[in-house]
Amino acid sequence: MLFTHILALGIPCIVALVVASGLTRRRVYPLPLPPGPRPLPFLGNALQLDTKRPWLTYTAWGKTYGKIIHSRILGIDLIIINSETIARELLDKRSANYSTRPVIRTNKLSGLAFNTVLLPYGETLRQHRKIFHQVLRAEVSVSYHEMYSRHANQLAINLLNATSDLQQHTRAYTASLIMAVTYGHLAHGHEDSLLTRVHELVDIGRYIISPEKAAIFTAFPFLEKLPFWCFGGAFALIGRCRELCQQLLNEPFSEVKTQMANGTASHSLVADFLSQAHDDADEDTMKAVALTTFLMAMVLYPDVQARARAEIDQVMRHDRMPCLDDRASLPYLDAILLEVLRWYPIIPLGVPHATTNDDIYGGYFIPKGAIVMVNQWTLSRDEDMFSDASRFDPSRHLTVYGKLKDPFVNHFAFGHGRRICPGRWFAENSLWTAAATILAVMRIDHAKDSNGNTIEVKPEFTAGLVM
Repeated sequence: MLFTHILALGIPCIVALVVASGLTRRRVYPLPLPPGPRPLPFLGNALQLDTKRPWLTYTAWGKTYGKIIHSRILGIDLIIINSETIARELLDKRSANYSTRPVIRTNKLSGLAFNTVLLPYGETLRQHRKIFHQVLRAEVSVSYHEMYSRHANQLAINLLNATSDLQQHTRAYTASLIMAVTYGHLAHGHEDSLLTRVHELVDIGRYIISPEKAAIFTAFPFLEKLPFWCFGGAFALIGRCRELCQQLLNEPFSEVKTQMANGTASHSLVADFLSQAHDDADEDTMKAVALTTFLMAMVLYPDVQARARAEIDQVMRHDRMPCLDDRASLPYLDAILLEVLRWYPIIPLGVPHATTNDDIYGGYFIPKGAIVMVNQWTLSRDEDMFSDASRFDPSRHLTVYGKLKDPFVNHFAFGHGRRICPGRWFAENSLWTAAATILAVMRIDHAKDSNGNTIEVKPEFTAGLVM
């Protein structure tokens, strides 16, 4: 375990810090903190935490301590929200106090601090979101429908021709679509150099930017002076992560500038931006906004798949492919995608928020600077909201009349308050188009072994910030 490794590196330091923490006067709070497990001196609850899948620990604690709980890891206060109602009460209705991000040292060390999602609340973030709003708001996102369809058709062809590792094609679809819209970059298959580096960056980043892991560097700043290979695992790749960030920020951006000078640039977000007058600071902002990755997951049960295909076949009566113009007539497909996001949340603990000032909720004190996380895993398993929650059932998102209960973009997977995902319309449209195309042209079934017997599938998911 990571914490065990760090403990082995710094036992003398920890002993000194534990003694010092006992001599330091604790802040006196006017009200009790939210309930939670009893912490050890300085270490807090670090040794009680499943560092690979902390959302499971927080879910178990929630059954004992309630819908809002307090934990402390190496001196850092964590507030974990296990309720959609509380998440909206705090992050939506009190967004002025819950819209910044915690200072996570691994973000800067790995070169990821530029990312819009990770920025603290302030002027730079407002510039980023303004650009996002201009190019990815609902009405503009729909205008990319031809590009969605073209990439989705290629995805279907790639899946039909695939002999192994279907995931490489779904990942390539997501990344290539983003690169096309952002830079006008036409990817050359899943082995495209830019896409390969994007995937490598995502794979590294999802393991090293969680608050639980970053707490180590906050508690022990001297660790930053050590070579990262000392820590093993993903931390050893921090230098590589920093290198990839610089490459992906600068290379495609410079390529668009060169193409514009030569008169060969395709229509893209960056080309549109550069065609207007902006200063260098704005150009750096644009680079940061450009590097975004949307992750897609789709798991279909045979009966669900059959119902979705029947819906598509009923609407597509003129031997054509479904497109976004048909979306209102295909509510069950939307319900499938809502259930995909709920069934196994892609980011099980969301992206952490932080409090700007002290706050009080339900008689509990929430201190300034606390890290606030919405446990999306617990929300997805709330039996009051989703009966038989472990079952994949798109019908739970439909009314008795077959209409969607809630808009897709309101799903908790897109976050809360002022930090809700500004690219959610683009994400849902691209996901919807891919799903519609796949279901319209192919049937998804179990593989067979050499004897013709069905090969059973056991769902397994990675750990980290992204599951």
